[in-house]
Amino acid sequence: MFKTRLLSGIVLVAAALLLIITGNDVLLVGIGAISLIGLYEMYRVFHIEKNAAGIAGFLLAIIFYLNLKWNFVADMMMFAILSLVVLMFVYVFTYPKYRTEQILASFFGIFYIPVMLSYVYQTRMLESGAYIVWLIFLCSWGSDTCAYCVGVLIGKHKMTPKLSPKKSWEGAFGGVIGAALLTLIYGFVFQSAMKTTVEEIICLAGIGAVGAVISMIGDLTASAIKRNYNIKDYGKLIPGHGGIMDRFDSVIFTAPVIYYLLSYVLGGN
Repeated sequence: MFKTRLLSGIVLVAAALLLIITGNDVLLVGIGAISLIGLYEMYRVFHIEKNAAGIAGFLLAIIFYLNLKWNFVADMMMFAILSLVVLMFVYVFTYPKYRTEQILASFFGIFYIPVMLSYVYQTRMLESGAYIVWLIFLCSWGSDTCAYCVGVLIGKHKMTPKLSPKKSWEGAFGGVIGAALLTLIYGFVFQSAMKTTVEEIICLAGIGAVGAVISMIGDLTASAIKRNYNIKDYGKLIPGHGGIMDRFDSVIFTAPVIYYLLSYVLGGN
């Protein structure tokens, strides 16, 4: 099991390197595909992955990604209203085929996965995005690794015993500190490439700590949904890890937070 998980992790990291280093349309298509798979996994929980409510959600997600390329809908609120109207159309003209919570899940899924995950691409497209986009993964996967190591070594106080019994407050603290330190090291290594000052690097470390906290919320959110619907994993696409949602649950939450904080601190550099 460990070997399978390790090999899958190596492949996952290699794929992430290829997509993010290449950037532009390759990354857009890659993140779009990952988003649609994750959306399928989420819709499967609510049993709408193959019917009109789910198909409408998939089409709206595709429209959103096409809009990132061609910007034919400038106002995000307009897209949100369009999505709601389309799903209400499906709801009323197929009534009583779908329960209210299924339509709400379709709407929720669009913004929870494709929209939020798209900020990996949007961060990459910033001026210094080739470097700062990696902060998303340092805050997500880096903090997760640090939290696990600290939790195994000294974890005693359970953070959410009913939701995730293995997570401890000590591990959470270790994850936050670990993410801040990793970001600090990364910032100094690539300081000239990112054109950042020492003060900005320290701010980045603070952003890394905030990102780590948000990353944990993302992880626990995905776990809470699984607990509510009595499922172990969202899928089996990634051997040893589960589905896209099992691996990217923290990235989904971290990406938009990092994007906006970086845009504010670095002024879009």
